[in-house]
Amino acid sequence: MEQMPPLKIGTRGSPLALAQAHETRDRLMAAHGLPETAFEIVVIKTTGDDAALIAADKALKELGGKGLFTREIEEALLSGAIDIAVHSMKDMPTAQPPGLLLDCYLPREDVRDAFVSPRFARIADLPEGAVVGSSSLRRRAQLANRRPDLKLVEFRGNVQTRLKKLDDGVAEATFLAMAGLRRLGRTEVARSAIAPEEMLPAVAQGAIGVERRSQDTRVAALLEPIHDLATGHRLAAERAFLATLDGSCETPIAGLAVLEGGTLWLRGEILRPDGSEALRAEARAPLAEAAALGADLARGLLAQAPKGFFAWKR
Repeated sequence: MEQMPPLKIGTRGSPLALAQAHETRDRLMAAHGLPETAFEIVVIKTTGDDAALIAADKALKELGGKGLFTREIEEALLSGAIDIAVHSMKDMPTAQPPGLLLDCYLPREDVRDAFVSPRFARIADLPEGAVVGSSSLRRRAQLANRRPDLKLVEFRGNVQTRLKKLDDGVAEATFLAMAGLRRLGRTEVARSAIAPEEMLPAVAQGAIGVERRSQDTRVAALLEPIHDLATGHRLAAERAFLATLDGSCETPIAGLAVLEGGTLWLRGEILRPDGSEALRAEARAPLAEAAALGADLARGLLAQAPKGFFAWKR
Protein backbone atom coordinates (compact mmCIF):
# COMPACT_ATOMS: atom_id res chain seq x y z
CA MET A 1 0.00 0.00 0.00
CA GLU A 2 1.30 3.45 -0.92
CA GLN A 3 2.24 5.48 2.14
CA MET A 4 0.38 8.76 2.58
CA PRO A 5 2.53 11.91 2.61
CA PRO A 6 2.87 13.58 6.03
CA LEU A 7 -0.03 15.74 7.14
CA LYS A 8 1.33 19.29 7.02
CA ILE A 9 0.45 21.37 10.08
CA GLY A 10 0.82 25.13 9.53
CA THR A 11 1.70 27.42 12.41
CA ARG A 12 3.46 30.62 13.37
CA GLY A 13 7.01 30.18 14.65
CA SER A 14 6.70 31.60 18.18
CA PRO A 15 7.38 29.22 21.09
CA LEU A 16 3.70 29.30 22.06
CA ALA A 17 2.46 28.70 18.50
CA LEU A 18 4.86 25.75 18.16
CA ALA A 19 3.68 24.32 21.49
CA GLN A 20 0.09 24.50 20.21
CA ALA A 21 1.04 22.80 16.93
CA HIS A 22 2.84 20.05 18.85
CA GLU A 23 -0.19 19.54 21.08
CA THR A 24 -2.40 19.19 18.00
CA ARG A 25 0.04 16.70 16.43
CA ASP A 26 0.29 14.68 19.65
CA ARG A 27 -3.49 14.47 19.99
CA LEU A 28 -3.81 13.30 16.38
CA MET A 29 -1.06 10.71 16.93
CA ALA A 30 -2.86 9.37 20.01
CA ALA A 31 -6.31 9.39 18.39
CA HIS A 32 -5.21 7.47 15.30
CA GLY A 33 -2.18 5.48 16.51
CA LEU A 34 0.08 7.29 14.08
CA PRO A 35 3.85 7.89 14.39
CA GLU A 36 5.40 11.35 14.54
CA THR A 37 6.67 10.85 10.99
CA ALA A 38 3.05 10.97 9.76
CA PHE A 39 3.10 14.72 10.43
CA GLU A 40 5.19 17.70 9.39
CA ILE A 41 5.06 21.02 11.21
CA VAL A 42 5.43 23.90 8.75
CA VAL A 43 6.39 27.29 10.19
CA ILE A 44 4.90 30.24 8.32
CA LYS A 45 5.99 33.83 8.95
CA THR A 46 3.02 36.18 9.14
CA THR A 47 2.74 39.91 8.67
CA GLY A 48 2.19 40.18 12.42
CA ASP A 49 5.55 38.56 13.10
CA ASP A 50 7.29 41.14 10.90
CA ALA A 51 5.26 43.98 12.38
CA ALA A 52 6.24 42.91 15.88
CA LEU A 53 9.90 43.31 14.93
CA ILE A 54 9.51 46.54 13.01
CA ALA A 55 7.07 48.38 15.26
CA ALA A 56 7.19 46.80 18.70
CA ASP A 57 5.93 50.02 20.28
CA LYS A 58 2.81 50.33 18.13
CA ALA A 59 -0.63 49.00 19.02
CA LEU A 60 -1.95 46.14 16.92
CA LYS A 61 -4.91 48.24 15.83
CA GLU A 62 -2.43 50.57 14.09
CA LEU A 63 -0.83 47.67 12.22
CA GLY A 64 -3.87 45.96 10.77
CA GLY A 65 -5.73 44.01 13.48
CA LYS A 66 -6.25 40.30 13.98
CA GLY A 67 -5.66 39.25 10.36
CA LEU A 68 -1.98 40.12 10.84
CA PHE A 69 -1.43 36.75 12.51
CA THR A 70 -3.51 34.55 10.20
CA ARG A 71 -3.45 35.84 6.62
CA GLU A 72 -0.35 34.07 5.30
CA ILE A 73 -1.24 30.85 7.09
CA GLU A 74 -4.72 30.82 5.56
CA GLU A 75 -3.25 31.54 2.12
CA ALA A 76 -0.97 28.51 2.53
CA LEU A 77 -3.98 26.40 3.53
CA LEU A 78 -6.01 27.51 0.52
CA SER A 79 -3.09 26.85 -1.84
CA GLY A 80 -2.55 23.31 -0.49
CA ALA A 81 0.91 24.09 0.92
CA ILE A 82 -0.38 22.91 4.31
CA ASP A 83 -3.26 20.61 5.27
CA ILE A 84 -4.38 22.17 8.56
CA ALA A 85 -3.63 25.40 10.43
CA VAL A 86 -3.37 25.71 14.21
CA HIS A 87 -4.45 29.02 15.74
CA SER A 88 -4.92 30.74 19.07
CA MET A 89 -8.63 31.38 18.82
CA LYS A 90 -8.49 34.80 20.46
CA ASP A 91 -6.38 35.91 17.45
CA MET A 92 -8.93 34.69 14.89
CA PRO A 93 -11.33 36.94 12.97
CA THR A 94 -14.93 35.81 13.39
CA ALA A 95 -15.30 34.99 9.67
CA GLN A 96 -13.07 32.66 7.66
CA PRO A 97 -12.14 33.13 3.98
CA PRO A 98 -14.33 31.23 1.49
CA GLY A 99 -13.19 27.62 1.30
CA LEU A 100 -11.91 27.41 4.88
CA LEU A 101 -13.62 26.05 7.97
CA LEU A 102 -12.97 26.14 11.71
CA ASP A 103 -14.82 23.26 13.32
CA CYS A 104 -12.20 21.59 15.51
CA TYR A 105 -11.23 22.91 18.94
CA LEU A 106 -8.89 21.33 21.46
CA PRO A 107 -9.90 21.20 25.14
CA ARG A 108 -9.75 24.74 26.48
CA GLU A 109 -6.99 25.76 28.87
CA ASP A 110 -7.15 28.23 31.78
CA VAL A 111 -9.11 31.28 30.53
CA ARG A 112 -7.77 33.75 33.10
CA ASP A 113 -5.33 36.62 32.63
CA ALA A 114 -2.04 36.41 34.51
CA PHE A 115 -0.79 39.38 36.52
CA VAL A 116 2.97 39.68 36.05
CA SER A 117 5.12 41.95 38.18
CA PRO A 118 8.54 41.76 39.85
CA ARG A 119 7.32 43.69 42.91
CA PHE A 120 3.56 43.35 43.30
CA ALA A 121 1.25 40.34 43.68
CA ARG A 122 -2.07 41.77 42.50
CA ILE A 123 -3.59 44.73 40.67
CA ALA A 124 -4.87 46.04 44.00
CA ASP A 125 -1.28 46.22 45.31
CA LEU A 126 -0.12 48.64 42.59
CA PRO A 127 0.53 52.10 44.02
CA GLU A 128 -1.21 55.15 42.63
CA GLY A 129 0.35 56.28 39.35
CA ALA A 130 2.17 53.00 38.71
CA VAL A 131 3.09 52.28 35.08
CA VAL A 132 1.45 49.17 33.58
CA GLY A 133 2.31 47.84 30.13
CA SER A 134 -0.09 46.06 27.78
CA SER A 135 -0.75 45.85 24.05
CA SER A 136 -4.30 44.57 24.60
CA LEU A 137 -6.94 47.24 24.12
CA ARG A 138 -9.34 45.12 26.16
CA ARG A 139 -6.95 44.84 29.14
CA ARG A 140 -6.00 48.52 28.94
CA ALA A 141 -9.65 49.64 28.91
CA GLN A 142 -10.58 47.29 31.76
CA LEU A 143 -7.65 48.49 33.84
CA ALA A 144 -8.39 52.16 33.11
CA ASN A 145 -12.00 51.57 34.13
CA ARG A 146 -11.07 49.93 37.43
CA ARG A 147 -7.89 51.86 38.23
CA PRO A 148 -7.97 55.21 36.40
CA ASP A 149 -5.01 56.35 38.50
CA LEU A 150 -2.59 54.00 36.73
CA LYS A 151 -0.44 55.02 33.76
CA LEU A 152 -0.80 52.66 30.76
CA VAL A 153 1.92 52.17 28.14
CA GLU A 154 2.18 50.03 24.99
CA PHE A 155 3.90 46.72 25.75
CA ARG A 156 4.38 43.91 23.24
CA GLY A 157 6.66 40.95 22.62
CA ASN A 158 7.04 37.34 23.74
CA VAL A 159 7.27 36.27 27.39
CA GLN A 160 11.03 36.81 27.56
CA THR A 161 10.83 40.27 25.97
CA ARG A 162 8.11 41.42 28.35
CA LEU A 163 9.94 40.11 31.42
CA LYS A 164 13.08 41.96 30.36
CA LYS A 165 11.07 45.17 29.97
CA LEU A 166 9.80 44.73 33.52
CA ASP A 167 13.33 44.10 34.79
CA ASP A 168 14.49 47.21 32.96
CA GLY A 169 11.85 49.28 34.73
CA VAL A 170 9.78 50.13 31.63
CA ALA A 171 6.69 49.21 33.67
CA GLU A 172 5.80 47.86 37.09
CA ALA A 173 3.45 45.19 35.76
CA THR A 174 1.96 43.59 32.67
CA PHE A 175 -0.47 40.83 31.74
CA LEU A 176 -0.20 37.53 29.90
CA ALA A 177 -2.67 34.71 29.32
CA MET A 178 -2.51 31.90 31.88
CA ALA A 179 -3.19 29.43 29.08
CA GLY A 180 -0.04 30.43 27.21
CA LEU A 181 2.09 30.21 30.35
CA ARG A 182 0.71 26.74 31.08
CA ARG A 183 1.44 25.53 27.55
CA LEU A 184 4.98 26.90 27.77
CA GLY A 185 5.55 25.42 31.23
CA ARG A 186 6.14 28.94 32.62
CA THR A 187 3.37 29.33 35.21
CA GLU A 188 5.94 30.65 37.70
CA VAL A 189 5.92 33.89 35.66
CA ALA A 190 2.43 34.72 36.97
CA ARG A 191 2.33 36.44 40.34
CA SER A 192 -1.39 35.71 40.41
CA ALA A 193 -4.23 34.62 38.13
CA ILE A 194 -6.98 37.22 37.78
CA ALA A 195 -10.49 35.90 38.37
CA PRO A 196 -12.99 36.55 35.54
CA GLU A 197 -15.08 38.49 38.05
CA GLU A 198 -12.25 41.01 38.30
CA MET A 199 -11.15 41.02 34.64
CA LEU A 200 -13.32 39.19 32.13
CA PRO A 201 -11.03 37.54 29.55
CA ALA A 202 -10.89 37.99 25.81
CA VAL A 203 -13.37 36.04 23.73
CA ALA A 204 -11.99 32.52 23.08
CA GLN A 205 -8.97 33.05 25.36
CA GLY A 206 -7.26 29.73 26.15
CA ALA A 207 -8.72 27.91 23.14
CA ILE A 208 -6.83 26.36 20.19
CA GLY A 209 -8.62 26.02 16.86
CA VAL A 210 -7.67 23.81 13.92
CA GLU A 211 -8.65 25.23 10.54
CA ARG A 212 -9.05 23.13 7.38
CA ARG A 213 -10.25 23.34 3.80
CA SER A 214 -14.03 22.96 3.88
CA GLN A 215 -14.08 20.29 1.13
CA ASP A 216 -11.24 18.17 2.59
CA THR A 217 -13.18 15.18 3.89
CA ARG A 218 -10.03 13.17 4.73
CA VAL A 219 -8.79 15.88 7.07
CA ALA A 220 -12.28 16.35 8.52
CA ALA A 221 -12.33 12.66 9.50
CA LEU A 222 -8.85 12.95 11.05
CA LEU A 223 -9.84 15.95 13.15
CA GLU A 224 -13.21 14.71 14.37
CA PRO A 225 -11.86 12.56 17.26
CA ILE A 226 -9.81 15.41 18.75
CA HIS A 227 -12.61 17.99 18.68
CA ASP A 228 -13.74 18.98 22.18
CA LEU A 229 -17.52 19.42 22.21
CA ALA A 230 -17.61 21.52 25.38
CA THR A 231 -15.13 24.02 23.96
CA GLY A 232 -17.10 24.08 20.72
CA HIS A 233 -20.30 25.07 22.53
CA ARG A 234 -18.55 27.76 24.55
CA LEU A 235 -16.85 29.29 21.52
CA ALA A 236 -20.05 29.20 19.47
CA ALA A 237 -21.60 31.57 22.01
CA GLU A 238 -18.52 33.76 22.51
CA ARG A 239 -17.69 34.15 18.82
CA ALA A 240 -21.32 34.95 17.94
CA PHE A 241 -21.19 37.60 20.67
CA LEU A 242 -18.00 39.05 19.15
CA ALA A 243 -19.28 38.84 15.56
CA THR A 244 -22.51 40.67 16.41
CA LEU A 245 -20.48 43.43 18.07
CA ASP A 246 -18.23 43.54 14.99
CA GLY A 247 -15.31 43.01 17.32
CA SER A 248 -11.77 43.77 16.21
CA CYS A 249 -8.48 44.88 17.71
CA GLU A 250 -9.98 48.37 17.80
CA THR A 251 -12.85 47.53 20.16
CA PRO A 252 -12.47 46.55 23.84
CA ILE A 253 -14.68 43.48 24.21
CA ALA A 254 -14.59 40.66 26.76
CA GLY A 255 -16.71 37.53 26.93
CA LEU A 256 -16.77 34.16 28.64
CA ALA A 257 -19.17 31.24 28.34
CA VAL A 258 -19.27 28.51 31.00
CA LEU A 259 -21.07 25.17 30.87
CA GLU A 260 -23.58 24.48 33.63
CA GLY A 261 -24.84 21.01 32.81
CA GLY A 262 -26.91 21.36 29.64
CA THR A 263 -26.94 25.16 29.90
CA LEU A 264 -24.48 27.86 28.84
CA TRP A 265 -23.86 30.88 31.05
CA LEU A 266 -22.45 33.77 29.00
CA ARG A 267 -21.02 36.98 30.45
CA GLY A 268 -20.11 39.89 28.20
CA GLU A 269 -18.53 43.29 28.60
CA ILE A 270 -17.92 46.21 26.25
CA LEU A 271 -15.91 49.30 27.18
CA ARG A 272 -15.07 52.69 25.83
CA PRO A 273 -11.46 52.52 24.61
CA ASP A 274 -10.35 54.99 27.30
CA GLY A 275 -12.04 52.91 30.00
CA SER A 276 -14.36 55.75 31.03
CA GLU A 277 -17.46 53.55 30.75
CA ALA A 278 -18.18 49.82 30.78
CA LEU A 279 -21.39 47.96 30.02
CA ARG A 280 -21.89 44.40 31.24
CA ALA A 281 -24.56 41.75 30.78
CA GLU A 282 -25.09 38.03 31.22
CA ALA A 283 -27.60 35.41 30.11
CA ARG A 284 -28.20 31.67 29.99
CA ALA A 285 -29.52 29.34 27.28
CA PRO A 286 -29.50 25.65 26.30
CA LEU A 287 -26.36 24.38 24.53
CA ALA A 288 -28.24 24.07 21.24
CA GLU A 289 -28.86 27.83 21.30
CA ALA A 290 -25.23 28.84 21.90
CA ALA A 291 -24.87 31.09 18.86
CA ALA A 292 -28.25 32.75 19.42
CA LEU A 293 -27.29 33.37 23.06
CA GLY A 294 -24.13 35.21 22.00
CA ALA A 295 -25.85 37.29 19.36
CA ASP A 296 -28.74 38.22 21.68
CA LEU A 297 -26.40 39.30 24.49
CA ALA A 298 -24.42 41.46 22.07
CA ARG A 299 -27.56 43.12 20.70
CA GLY A 300 -28.69 43.89 24.24
CA LEU A 301 -25.39 45.63 25.03
CA LEU A 302 -25.42 47.54 21.75
CA ALA A 303 -28.93 48.77 22.56
CA GLN A 304 -27.61 50.22 25.85
CA ALA A 305 -24.48 51.79 24.34
CA PRO A 306 -24.71 55.48 23.42
CA LYS A 307 -23.71 56.60 19.94
CA GLY A 308 -19.95 56.60 19.44
CA PHE A 309 -19.37 54.30 22.42
CA PHE A 310 -16.33 52.62 20.82
CA ALA A 311 -14.83 55.88 19.52
CA TRP A 312 -11.66 57.24 21.04
CA LYS A 313 -12.08 60.43 23.02
CA ARG A 314 -9.81 63.19 21.76
